[in-house]
Amino acid sequence: MEMQAPAVEAAGDLAHELAGTFRYVARQPILDLRGRVHGYELLFRSGPEPAFRGDGDLATRTMFDNTVMFGLERLTGMLPAFVNCTEEALTGPMVHMLPPGMTVLEILEDLEPTPRLIAACRSLKEAGFRLALDDFEWRPEFEPLVALADYIKVDFVKLGAAGRQELLKKIRGNSICMIAEKVETHEEYKQACKEGFKLFQGYYFCKPVLMKNRKIPGNRIPQIEILGVLQRDPLDLKRLSRLVMRDASLTHRLLRLVNSPAFAVRQEVSSIEAALLAVGDDAFRRMATLAIASELNAGQPAEILRMAFIRGRFCELAAAGCELDAEEQYLAGVLSMFPAMLRAPMDELVRSLPLRKEMRLALLGHGNREGSLLQWVECLERGNWAACDKIASAGCLKAEIAMRHYSDAVEWAEDALKTAV
Repeated sequence: MEMQAPAVEAAGDLAHELAGTFRYVARQPILDLRGRVHGYELLFRSGPEPAFRGDGDLATRTMFDNTVMFGLERLTGMLPAFVNCTEEALTGPMVHMLPPGMTVLEILEDLEPTPRLIAACRSLKEAGFRLALDDFEWRPEFEPLVALADYIKVDFVKLGAAGRQELLKKIRGNSICMIAEKVETHEEYKQACKEGFKLFQGYYFCKPVLMKNRKIPGNRIPQIEILGVLQRDPLDLKRLSRLVMRDASLTHRLLRLVNSPAFAVRQEVSSIEAALLAVGDDAFRRMATLAIASELNAGQPAEILRMAFIRGRFCELAAAGCELDAEEQYLAGVLSMFPAMLRAPMDELVRSLPLRKEMRLALLGHGNREGSLLQWVECLERGNWAACDKIASAGCLKAEIAMRHYSDAVEWAEDALKTAV
């Protein structure tokens, strides 16, 4: 795609204008009715304020700088990227730096539907971009933009039941996909489904309803037992092999992972013993933990597993710079999603594993040093930049390096997921 000259000049100015600032880029999944990821909303931040709520022109440049730096394909795994846009982004030339086929441009709720903005959106649609109206509440002057919109995003809690019903009546008959935002509980998710929403954004999918004193399901105890064996040093190879081989599906997953490009093992292996000898104890622990997580997540949205992989890999990569144990941090990241997989409380899970006291406290959210990396990535997932800053400033984590680790973890998790599921 050939860029217009102003866009080329603007892109060339980005590195100079934003030098010295650090950038946060996060993504939030948008799921369909079957729990599959439809796309990701990308959240950007540079400097002390959220990029799209500050100075318009600088916000626009910041967004494109981050997009070019990290790459949409890398951040979304080739799924649609929902990107918040200021008026400058929608009416200026730089938006054409983004790939139209995989970009959904979100029109912020505080923009006025001026003739200039409407004309720009019509032109962007003709160029192949899709449009979404963000945090939308019905106003008659927005009808020209509604006619162009592919998606309408609704703050599920803020708008309220009556407001949602009124909006759905207004747009009935249009081929617009409705997205319920900020859906945080299964009750809200069920209500949104009942009202006719087709897509959902929020963390309801990793917040299952937990029954008080619920025990780990009996059919999952063997995998938890294997995790316990994996935490002992040195590994008891004979016992571990017997336990894994009792579970044919787990054996298959583990061997697929060992032989996958994600781990770059130079020789093909066909047995548990051979896998352990080929890769060594530490690498085997990582692979086996992923394989077990895949088994435990059966029947749940794949995004739960993806988040576990990303968290685990991020914590592992960032551990060295914080003088933390990489293997232990990797395990913490993966284990953090086990309550969602097993629908069992974390305190029950940590009692089932031979973890150090500090790691148990970290997983229970006590905010200790061992849990700092996990806390940072959890805050990043929600776009809580202030909390990310606080955690980074209190420890050894540098934002620029952390974001590189996060981006690498996203890419690694996508590769691992293709093999693990």
